[in-house]
Formats: sequence, C-alpha cells, structure tokens
Amino acid sequence: MGVASNLRGLRKGTTPENLPVSNGVSSAPKKKWSHFMPLFVGLVVIAEIGFLGRLDMVKNAAVVDYWAYSFNRPSEVIAGSGDRELGMLDGHQNSESESCEEWLEREDAVTYSRDFKKEPVLVVGADEEWKSCSVGCQFGFDASKKRDATFGSAPKAGTFLVLRSMESAQYYAENNIAMARRRGFNIVMTTSLSSDVPVGYFSWAEYDLMAPVQPKTENALAAAFISNCGARNFRLEALEALEKLDIKIDSYGGCHRNQDGRVDKVETLKRYKFSLAFENSNEEDYVTEKYFQSLVTGTVPVVVGAPNIQDFAPCPGSILHIKELTDAESVAKTMRYLAENPEAYNQSLRWKYEGPSDSFKALVDMAAVHSSCRLCIHLATIIREKEEKNPSFKKRPCKCTKGTETVYHLYVRERGRFEMESIFLRSSNLTLEALKSAVLLKFTSLNHVPIWKMERPESIRGGNELKIYKIYPVGITQRQALYIFRFNGDNDFRSHLESNPCAKLEVIFV
Repeated sequence: MGVASNLRGLRKGTTPENLPVSNGVSSAPKKKWSHFMPLFVGLVVIAEIGFLGRLDMVKNAAVVDYWAYSFNRPSEVIAGSGDRELGMLDGHQNSESESCEEWLEREDAVTYSRDFKKEPVLVVGADEEWKSCSVGCQFGFDASKKRDATFGSAPKAGTFLVLRSMESAQYYAENNIAMARRRGFNIVMTTSLSSDVPVGYFSWAEYDLMAPVQPKTENALAAAFISNCGARNFRLEALEALEKLDIKIDSYGGCHRNQDGRVDKVETLKRYKFSLAFENSNEEDYVTEKYFQSLVTGTVPVVVGAPNIQDFAPCPGSILHIKELTDAESVAKTMRYLAENPEAYNQSLRWKYEGPSDSFKALVDMAAVHSSCRLCIHLATIIREKEEKNPSFKKRPCKCTKGTETVYHLYVRERGRFEMESIFLRSSNLTLEALKSAVLLKFTSLNHVPIWKMERPESIRGGNELKIYKIYPVGITQRQALYIFRFNGDNDFRSHLESNPCAKLEVIFV
C-alpha cells in the first residue's frame, strides 16, 4: 500500500521512473502492485453493493455510483466552459481528494444581486391573503420601493402588468390568454392551466373532498341548482333532454325549479345519487364549485362544461360527461344502470374510500400554495433568469469531466417553492431513472416535507416516503407540466442537459 500511496501522491507530470530508489534496488518490481488496484477497487465496490442490496436500490443507485467512482477517479479535471483543472483553482492548491461534486458546488455558487428576503417581490393593487410564502412577497403600496408588478392599472416601465380573474373567457373576452397578451398583460392568472399562474376553484382547504358518503334517500335520481337561465351553452337543453328520457330531476335553482330553493345546497346534494354539475360555458379548465361540491357530497357528477373535465376526475369512471346534446341519451342510460346496480354505482365512488388518483392529487395539490404566493415565485424566477442572461453574470462551469466521466450539475425545487437544491448526474448513468433516483435521494436526505402535507385530508396524506409524480423544466405551464410534457427518452434528457447548462427542474411529489 506504500507504493500505491506514492503513486496517488505524484505531482502532475511526474512519472514512476522519477521515484527515488533505496539501497540500489530498482523500484520497477513495486510498480506491479498497481496492476492489482482495479481488482481491489472492484472487490470493494461489490461488497458495498451487496450491503446496499438490502436497501431500496432505486433510491441508493446514485450513492453506489458516487462511492465507487470516488475510489478511482482520474487526476485530470476539465470543467465545462471554464476548462480549469481541479488541482489549481484561484491560485490555491486543492486537495486531490476533492470530488467533481464538491468542486461544482463551489464553482457554480452564485450570489444574486437581489436578496428577496431583504427586498421582497412587491405587487401593487391587491391585499395579502396568504399565511406564508417560500419567497419574500409583499402586496400593497410602498412609495419608497420599486414595484415589480401591478394589477389592472397602467404600470411604470419595468413593471409587470397582471390580469387575475376566475370568470369564463366566453363572458369576459379579456380573460382569453391571447387577448390578454394583446392588451398588454405580461402575466395572466385565470382558471386556465395554460395561464402563467392558474387560479382554479379546486382546493383541499375549501372543499372537504374526502367527506364520507351518506345514504341516498331521495326518489329523484339527480338534483340541479341552476340559476342563470341565459347560459351560453346547452345546459338547459341537456336538463330537458334528461327529463324527456325519464330521468327524474329535482331542480332547486331559478331555472326549471320544481323544489323549494331555500335549502343548504351541499347538505341537499348528499341525499342524491347524481348531481347536475352544469357550468355556464364549455371552456377548457373552467371547472367551478358546481363540480367540486358534487365531489364533496359523494354524488356522481353529470357534467356539462369543460371539454377536458376528465382531467379533473378523481378516478376513472367517477363522472359522466355530456359533451354534446346528443350524448344525453347514453348518459341517461348509464344513470339508470348505475342506480339499479349498487355494486357498479359504488365503483364510481370508490375514490372516496381508496383515495383519488395521483393525477387528481397532483392537480389539487397545486392550490396548497396560494395563487398570490405563486405569483411572487413566478416573478422572482423571472427576475433571476433575467439576471442570469446578463453578459456580466458569473460564468458557471455546470459540468466537470474527469477522464472519461462527466458530472452534470442540475438544480431542482418542489413545485410551490422558490429556492433550488443541487443534484449531480454522471455521464455513465445519464438516464431518467437516475434523475428520479437522485431527486429522491436529495430530498429524502433533507427530510423534506411536501408542501401539500398539511393541506390534504389526513386520510390521503400518506407516510413519510416521497413519491415523484412528474419532473419537468422550470418555466412551462401547469397544463404542459401535468398533461403534456415528458422527456422523450434518455437521449432527449441528455440533449436537454447539454443545451441547458445548470438546468433547472421542478418536481411534483404525490
């Protein structure tokens, strides 16, 4: 081992032939010990893998990879665009034991010009409505500070103009995202998941979605609460069509009323097998309290409204959708079948007992962070991205090559939080599975508690183990993140890292 130690201690450019000799004996035979080093390293790595075999191998793969690599890392290091050697940085000799990860953590470190804890994001034109936020966030007016965004009024230069509304674009044309952009709004906050900061009606805090199912005691199959008789869709025609198909409906609203409307809506709906969750417009993502109250009450919603309402279903088969007026006949047939077959009907409500799907949880969990806080996170992210694009911004290596192995530095944050965490991936295992493993390992080591943990009903909070639903680049919309975006295999992921140094990603835990 003395020879091995000397070999590791060689300075750059020194050869084994330069080693001192003792008593006239050549050092050449000692060099042969170096041939056994790969075998020794291999045995140690196999032993470590055998130990970790008792653990969750998916989560610990990154640990094994790093541990094994650290035993036999080459001495030469070339780092990203800087082409600097690890052994000599900033005029100071570094220990050869420093890993690429340690070097990148230091070299990629950045001090931004704005500290949001000391200088919070300032939004003018609305009141503060949240308990806490992961980034400094202030709503109101402060003449002594530069505003970052404003609602409604014409902004000063360098200030973002924000549109926020929960109304349908079919009634308020300015809520259409393209129209809002043309009118000068930089940031759009509407019910559309394609807007910059969605403001949907869904929320664990507002709706007791996991409330128990009560006995269905009414003779009528369905209840309806419809008061706007001039809706710009076919919802009244759909109600009439169901009635003509012998579906008995108790109407409590102003339209087609046949029951006393002076009742508690939620308590009343609990007694019916079905509820008519008929919106006033058929617009993507426009899903209001009519639908979510139906879920709370343990009825099966019959929906006229958002064409993508299945994205909001707590589980497959849990809702009925009248997409077109001609669908009324098939929906009426299904309603009768479910009403006459308790086992089939209970399957439609099984999510109440088993818990909703991961896709439903990922959607509703978004609202665990108040939309005003999410606006501040969005603004702070834009502000930092703008600084990073400035030519004077520090040049970061973002990757480090040692021999044939390259280490990539990535940044990840949970959706709903602002600050990033570092993770590292190696070129020998640059895969989507390795990414998930590294993210789980990082956040587990931090004892991370998902941001939705206290918002969800206790019955579906789960244990302490983290589960990834989606990982995606920072900056895409929630519609893209939840339903559209995915890396098209490992090669696509590798290409993303190469074209986005120090790539920033968001993770959704469920």
